[in-house]
Amino acid sequence: MLWTPKIRLVTVLCSIVFVLGTTLQNYVIIDLDLIEASMRLKGADTADAPTYLSALRLVGNVFIVGNALGLLVWFGWRWLFWPVLAFNVAQAFGVFVVPFEVHRAAIAEHGWPGVLPSLVTDGGAVILSIVLITAYVRSFRRKGDPVRL
Repeated sequence: MLWTPKIRLVTVLCSIVFVLGTTLQNYVIIDLDLIEASMRLKGADTADAPTYLSALRLVGNVFIVGNALGLLVWFGWRWLFWPVLAFNVAQAFGVFVVPFEVHRAAIAEHGWPGVLPSLVTDGGAVILSIVLITAYVRSFRRKGDPVRL
């Protein structure tokens, strides 16, 4: 797929927001106390909280790098389409993968701002994924120049 100027701009802007939001979620919102609180809400033993926190931060770091990859879209490199789409589709599943108790604990500890980075990054990834898939499908309608959205 050829990156149109609008799709490039939208992808880069979303990637900036997603890098910042994921970093905020990973290192400010999510901490050991929050993980322990979420485990208590779920009725689980809190002994594994440090391990769970480490795993959650590792996943967050992977998404920070993946979202940062979206910044390179500015250069219009075609090969970036599939990795950027894959990271955004995967991040969109965060709504389902992260236990609801983590969000409840974040609200209890930080109020609504505690879930805002997750809502913006995961919800935004859903929207960006739809935009990228739509642009990809529409690019087959015409040969030659990329389809303008």
